[in-house]
Amino acid sequence: MSVKLAILYYSTYGTNHQMAEIAAEAAREAGAEVRVLKAPETAPQSVVEGQDAWKAQAEKTADVPEATVADMEWANAYLISAPTRFGVIASQMRAFIDTLGGIWAKGGLANKPVTAMTSAQNVHGGQETTLQSLYTTVMHWGGFVVAPGYTDEVIFKTGGNPYGYSHTAGEDFSDEARAAIAHQARRLVEVAAKLA
Repeated sequence: MSVKLAILYYSTYGTNHQMAEIAAEAAREAGAEVRVLKAPETAPQSVVEGQDAWKAQAEKTADVPEATVADMEWANAYLISAPTRFGVIASQMRAFIDTLGGIWAKGGLANKPVTAMTSAQNVHGGQETTLQSLYTTVMHWGGFVVAPGYTDEVIFKTGGNPYGYSHTAGEDFSDEARAAIAHQARRLVEVAAKLA
Protein backbone atom coordinates (compact mmCIF):
# COMPACT_ATOMS: atom_id res chain seq x y z
CA MET A 1 0.00 0.00 0.00
CA SER A 2 1.32 3.44 -0.90
CA VAL A 3 1.40 6.45 1.40
CA LYS A 4 -1.68 8.64 1.00
CA LEU A 5 -0.98 11.85 2.86
CA ALA A 6 -3.58 14.45 3.75
CA ILE A 7 -1.94 17.77 4.55
CA LEU A 8 -4.52 19.69 6.52
CA TYR A 9 -3.85 23.35 7.10
CA TYR A 10 -5.51 26.53 8.24
CA SER A 11 -3.89 29.85 7.38
CA THR A 12 -5.19 33.33 8.11
CA TYR A 13 -2.39 35.28 6.44
CA GLY A 14 -0.51 32.61 4.46
CA THR A 15 2.23 31.30 6.76
CA ASN A 16 0.75 27.84 7.33
CA HIS A 17 -0.40 27.59 3.73
CA GLN A 18 3.20 28.12 2.63
CA MET A 19 4.38 25.54 5.18
CA ALA A 20 1.82 23.06 3.82
CA GLU A 21 3.05 23.58 0.26
CA ILE A 22 6.71 23.11 1.25
CA ALA A 23 5.76 19.89 3.07
CA ALA A 24 3.69 18.68 0.11
CA GLU A 25 6.58 19.10 -2.29
CA ALA A 26 8.91 17.10 -0.03
CA ALA A 27 6.31 14.39 0.57
CA ARG A 28 5.67 13.98 -3.16
CA GLU A 29 9.41 13.73 -3.79
CA ALA A 30 9.48 11.00 -1.12
CA GLY A 31 6.84 9.05 -3.06
CA ALA A 32 3.60 9.96 -1.29
CA GLU A 33 0.30 10.72 -2.95
CA VAL A 34 -0.63 14.07 -1.41
CA ARG A 35 -3.79 16.10 -0.95
CA VAL A 36 -3.35 19.66 0.35
CA LEU A 37 -6.58 20.63 2.10
CA LYS A 38 -7.68 23.62 4.12
CA ALA A 39 -9.87 23.67 7.19
CA PRO A 40 -13.12 25.50 6.50
CA GLU A 41 -13.25 29.13 7.57
CA THR A 42 -15.49 29.69 10.58
CA ALA A 43 -14.95 33.42 11.07
CA PRO A 44 -17.78 35.64 9.79
CA GLN A 45 -17.25 36.78 6.21
CA SER A 46 -17.49 40.40 7.35
CA VAL A 47 -14.50 39.87 9.66
CA VAL A 48 -12.42 38.25 6.90
CA GLU A 49 -13.27 41.01 4.44
CA GLY A 50 -12.52 43.65 7.06
CA GLN A 51 -8.80 42.74 7.11
CA ASP A 52 -7.01 43.18 3.80
CA ALA A 53 -4.33 40.51 4.40
CA TRP A 54 -6.89 37.94 5.58
CA LYS A 55 -9.16 38.66 2.62
CA ALA A 56 -6.23 38.41 0.19
CA GLN A 57 -5.21 35.01 1.58
CA ALA A 58 -8.80 33.73 1.33
CA GLU A 59 -8.99 34.85 -2.29
CA LYS A 60 -5.54 33.41 -3.11
CA THR A 61 -6.53 29.95 -1.83
CA ALA A 62 -10.15 29.90 -3.00
CA ASP A 63 -9.35 26.93 -5.25
CA VAL A 64 -7.80 24.83 -2.46
CA PRO A 65 -10.33 22.16 -1.48
CA GLU A 66 -11.71 22.13 2.04
CA ALA A 67 -10.93 19.04 4.09
CA THR A 68 -13.72 16.51 4.49
CA VAL A 69 -14.33 13.31 6.40
CA ALA A 70 -13.87 11.48 3.09
CA ASP A 71 -10.33 12.89 2.86
CA MET A 72 -9.60 11.62 6.36
CA GLU A 73 -10.87 8.16 5.38
CA TRP A 74 -8.77 8.21 2.19
CA ALA A 75 -5.50 9.12 3.87
CA ASN A 76 -3.24 6.78 5.79
CA ALA A 77 -1.14 9.65 7.19
CA TYR A 78 -1.85 13.23 8.26
CA LEU A 79 0.25 16.37 8.47
CA ILE A 80 -1.56 19.19 10.25
CA SER A 81 -0.41 22.81 10.13
CA ALA A 82 -2.26 25.69 11.75
CA PRO A 83 -1.41 28.82 13.69
CA THR A 84 -1.20 29.13 17.43
CA ARG A 85 -4.00 31.12 19.03
CA PHE A 86 -3.54 31.83 22.73
CA GLY A 87 -1.38 28.72 23.14
CA VAL A 88 -3.61 26.24 21.30
CA ILE A 89 -4.48 25.43 17.69
CA ALA A 90 -6.54 27.97 15.74
CA SER A 91 -10.27 27.47 16.23
CA GLN A 92 -10.88 26.80 12.54
CA MET A 93 -8.73 23.66 12.67
CA ARG A 94 -10.22 22.66 16.00
CA ALA A 95 -13.72 23.06 14.54
CA PHE A 96 -12.84 20.72 11.67
CA ILE A 97 -11.34 18.18 14.05
CA ASP A 98 -14.49 18.35 16.12
CA THR A 99 -16.52 17.13 13.11
CA LEU A 100 -14.62 13.83 13.07
CA GLY A 101 -16.55 12.05 15.82
CA GLY A 102 -18.26 9.67 13.41
CA ILE A 103 -15.11 8.44 11.69
CA TRP A 104 -13.31 8.31 15.06
CA ALA A 105 -16.09 6.14 16.54
CA LYS A 106 -15.62 3.65 13.69
CA GLY A 107 -11.86 3.52 14.28
CA GLY A 108 -11.17 5.34 11.03
CA LEU A 109 -8.48 7.59 12.51
CA ALA A 110 -6.66 4.86 14.44
CA ASN A 111 -3.26 3.46 13.53
CA LYS A 112 -2.38 6.37 11.26
CA PRO A 113 0.79 8.45 11.75
CA VAL A 114 0.38 12.17 12.35
CA THR A 115 2.78 15.08 12.56
CA ALA A 116 2.05 18.75 13.12
CA MET A 117 3.50 22.21 12.54
CA THR A 118 2.46 25.66 13.70
CA SER A 119 3.29 29.34 13.70
CA ALA A 120 2.91 32.26 16.06
CA GLN A 121 3.60 35.95 16.09
CA ASN A 122 6.70 35.54 18.22
CA VAL A 123 9.14 32.82 19.25
CA HIS A 124 7.51 32.21 22.62
CA GLY A 125 3.93 32.51 21.42
CA GLY A 126 2.82 29.05 22.53
CA GLN A 127 4.01 26.88 19.65
CA GLU A 128 5.07 23.96 21.82
CA THR A 129 1.82 23.88 23.79
CA THR A 130 -0.12 24.08 20.54
CA LEU A 131 1.64 21.02 19.13
CA GLN A 132 1.43 19.06 22.38
CA SER A 133 -2.30 19.73 22.74
CA LEU A 134 -2.89 18.65 19.15
CA TYR A 135 -0.94 15.46 19.77
CA THR A 136 -3.25 14.77 22.73
CA THR A 137 -6.08 14.63 20.20
CA VAL A 138 -4.06 12.23 18.04
CA MET A 139 -3.67 9.95 21.06
CA HIS A 140 -7.43 9.95 21.52
CA TRP A 141 -7.74 8.88 17.90
CA GLY A 142 -5.36 5.99 18.47
CA GLY A 143 -2.98 7.55 15.96
CA PHE A 144 0.80 7.55 16.08
CA VAL A 145 2.59 10.81 16.82
CA VAL A 146 5.54 11.27 14.48
CA ALA A 147 7.34 14.27 15.89
CA PRO A 148 10.63 15.25 14.27
CA GLY A 149 12.48 15.04 17.57
CA TYR A 150 16.16 15.74 17.03
CA THR A 151 16.49 13.40 14.05
CA ASP A 152 18.27 15.98 11.89
CA GLU A 153 20.69 18.78 12.74
CA VAL A 154 18.44 21.28 10.96
CA ILE A 155 16.05 21.05 13.94
CA PHE A 156 18.67 22.79 16.07
CA LYS A 157 19.23 25.44 13.41
CA THR A 158 15.54 26.38 13.32
CA GLY A 159 14.82 26.82 17.01
CA GLY A 160 15.20 23.30 18.38
CA ASN A 161 11.50 22.42 18.65
CA PRO A 162 11.32 18.59 18.81
CA TYR A 163 7.51 18.53 18.61
CA GLY A 164 7.21 19.96 15.12
CA TYR A 165 8.39 22.83 13.00
CA SER A 166 7.20 26.22 14.22
CA HIS A 167 7.56 29.46 12.31
CA THR A 168 7.52 33.06 13.45
CA ALA A 169 4.77 34.67 11.38
CA GLY A 170 5.94 37.43 9.11
CA GLU A 171 9.47 36.09 8.74
CA ASP A 172 10.74 34.77 5.42
CA PHE A 173 11.30 31.04 5.01
CA SER A 174 15.05 30.51 5.06
CA ASP A 175 16.70 27.54 3.39
CA GLU A 176 17.04 25.99 6.85
CA ALA A 177 13.33 26.51 7.59
CA ARG A 178 12.41 24.85 4.31
CA ALA A 179 14.80 21.99 5.09
CA ALA A 180 13.24 21.46 8.53
CA ILE A 181 9.73 21.33 7.07
CA ALA A 182 10.87 18.98 4.32
CA HIS A 183 12.63 16.72 6.83
CA GLN A 184 9.49 16.48 8.97
CA ALA A 185 7.35 15.64 5.93
CA ARG A 186 9.80 12.99 4.67
CA ARG A 187 10.01 11.46 8.15
CA LEU A 188 6.23 11.14 8.23
CA VAL A 189 6.18 9.50 4.79
CA GLU A 190 8.93 7.09 5.84
CA VAL A 191 7.02 6.01 8.97
CA ALA A 192 3.73 5.81 7.08
CA ALA A 193 5.33 3.58 4.44
CA LYS A 194 6.56 1.20 7.14
CA LEU A 195 3.08 1.04 8.68
CA ALA A 196 1.40 0.58 5.31
